[in-house]
Amino acid sequence: MYAVIQTGGKQYRVAPGDALRVEKLAGNEGDEIVFDKVLMIADGDRIEIGTPYVEGGSVVAKVKGHGRGKKIEIIKFRRRKHHMKRMGHRQDYTEIEIVAVNH
Repeated sequence: MYAVIQTGGKQYRVAPGDALRVEKLAGNEGDEIVFDKVLMIADGDRIEIGTPYVEGGSVVAKVKGHGRGKKIEIIKFRRRKHHMKRMGHRQDYTEIEIVAVNH
């Protein structure tokens, strides 16, 4: 059994027991989060596709922790102009573990 959920502007294929990193969510470590934007649920041969979301579908996840990703270097450079600008960015994330897929 698996589902496709939408969170943080991205879509994820999840199944019970999966651990993944998503865009930062509000919640403390150990809290449960319910995702109600479920696009698809598949249980063997039975597949439910939402328009746009599956009615009554939800995915329950447990927050394992929060963190910041690897630094991304941003360089803006103009040749022959003595101009170079360096910047960096670290994206916040929340690490979650999928507990159950309901429909």
